Amino acid sequence: MSNFGNKQTNYSFRGFTASFITIGGLLTSSLPTLAVTDSYDNDYRVCAAQLLSVGVTAKPASQSCATALHPRELSSCVAKIHKLTQITPVDVLSSCRQARRPQDLATCVVSISKSYQGSANPATLTSCGRSLLPVTFASCVVGLHREIDLSPTQALDTCIDASGGSSGFSGVPTKPLDFKPN
Repeated sequence: MSNFGNKQTNYSFRGFTASFITIGGLLTSSLPTLAVTDSYDNDYRVCAAQLLSVGVTAKPASQSCATALHPRELSSCVAKIHKLTQITPVDVLSSCRQARRPQDLATCVVSISKSYQGSANPATLTSCGRSLLPVTFASCVVGLHREIDLSPTQALDTCIDASGGSSGFSGVPTKPLDFKPN
């Protein structure tokens, strides 16, 4: 009989423990955690801090970070371009906000600016922003510049014109073929 009593006590204790853990877990999960809202793991906080540190004012910084899909990438784009070129963060912010891949935009702008020692910064920012593949676009501009004596504007225009809608295959007709049904 004492064995039966131990089993009952054991089952009661397990039920009590399970209930206690469940209630404790629910209470803890319903409270906001400071780790999420008050740490540098918060992408919005990092974005705002980084934009403010490079000279973007509070209102554009807050609006930009709040609307960004990946706020850390946005602020990193602005900071990288600002640090490695002579373009102001205010001018860069709009382009980084509009870019599908802000890191690729930053790589494009920095690569071309280094190649031309910063002489084509505003045009570079605009052209990299227009390109669908900014890293490939930068390779085109830098490669042509190193082998052919092209001005920054000529190289940017040549590469953006080549990337706009081309299929990447040479020999593709530029006008439509006549279609004759059977």
